[in-house]
Amino acid sequence: MITLFAFVAAIALLVVVHELGHFWVARRCGVKVLRFSVGFGKVLYSKRHASGTEWAISAIPLGGYVKMLDERESEVAPEELDQAFNRKPVLQRMAIVVAGPVANFLLAIVLYWVLFVHGVPGLKPVLGEVPPDTPAAAARMQPGETILSVNGVAIPSWQEMRWMLLDHALQQSEVKIEGRSAQGELLTHVLDMRGLEADELDGEFLGKLGMKLHQPLVLPVIGKITDDGAAQQAGLRPGDVILRANGLVLQRWSELVEMVRTHPGRAIQMDIRRGEQVLSVSVTPRAVDEDGKPVGKIGASPQVDKTVWEAMLTEVSYGPFDAFGQALRKTWETSIISLKMLGKMVLGEVSMKNLSGPITIADYAGQSAEMGLVAYLGFLALISVSLGVLNLLPIPLLDGGHLLYYAAELVKGSPVSEQAWELGQRIGIALLGTLMVFAIYNDITRLISG
Repeated sequence: MITLFAFVAAIALLVVVHELGHFWVARRCGVKVLRFSVGFGKVLYSKRHASGTEWAISAIPLGGYVKMLDERESEVAPEELDQAFNRKPVLQRMAIVVAGPVANFLLAIVLYWVLFVHGVPGLKPVLGEVPPDTPAAAARMQPGETILSVNGVAIPSWQEMRWMLLDHALQQSEVKIEGRSAQGELLTHVLDMRGLEADELDGEFLGKLGMKLHQPLVLPVIGKITDDGAAQQAGLRPGDVILRANGLVLQRWSELVEMVRTHPGRAIQMDIRRGEQVLSVSVTPRAVDEDGKPVGKIGASPQVDKTVWEAMLTEVSYGPFDAFGQALRKTWETSIISLKMLGKMVLGEVSMKNLSGPITIADYAGQSAEMGLVAYLGFLALISVSLGVLNLLPIPLLDGGHLLYYAAELVKGSPVSEQAWELGQRIGIALLGTLMVFAIYNDITRLISG
């Protein structure tokens, strides 16, 4: 229910803002708006305003529209011809069309401004282990190093570093990275990302570069046990220290996890310390399907020192004026990276697996809502930028396609022919239908694979 409510609320807000952009500029240009609808399909509720605009809520909550007076769609009374969209100068029509995406960008700026003033929680940009034979190792980056800047731009958090490096990874360029070692020494590196392959830009590309987030040492000590799990059935208790598993001496929790995952349905002999006693326990991990492969799970989580993990957290915040500049920067960078990713997909340089449809968006809406208001506002800002960028693509049916028609009209001095409009509509339907099929296929694949 949280996922459903968060998704519907997000779509409603983003659509209303987008369509209000069209509506507001249309009214400023003297165009009569017949209907403002949130959703498509059958009208469930409507109310007519004194201006003649019908405000409606429709059955399919996956979009919306503003229906304007237009001779191409229906007959217009002679006394209302001056209010018809098609009778307005081409520059006014272009302004009305572009107002929707612009409204989405403005919403993103406002949301990012609120977030930056309030403070955005994040993780400190501290490197963990640097694997050999990786670009990070070649650049002589060090474990425990705190990243300070990328190409001279200050890095306040791991998330911001990842975002900035993604932009450069798409360009396959070198970047200058400044950091501070664990001993306090200032370091400078040149990270070469030109060797990244297209499929390496999918998922967690930082791992391909050899850049992993530092994680404090978690000892193999049981903190919590789930009811009826394999650990509970074997007699394990919170506070038990796992000394050995199948004879392997354990020094960290991740080693135990690896042992359990690789032994689905097979007994593991564990030596544990409980108080002053050393006991031997046999635990058989339950087999769980993960990405089509069985992995073992015992239903236990580690004992974690919260103070150590809290030391890894940071909060990125700015004063009201600086926050506005940061909000502009974030909206711009998000738009550019989105366009670059789309371009790479079209050229086949990035997998179409990066496309997401309504199922994934709904899932992210629910997850962010459960994490709190700050995470949900960040999700709304990101989707608002994506909606603005998508609508500006030069595809018929979208706002960008209409802008393309009007740009052609400016050049040739007369409107595009009806045949060209009809052909464009068919092409637009085919392109958008194809994109939607890919997106929903990716959604279902992610859903099945977890």
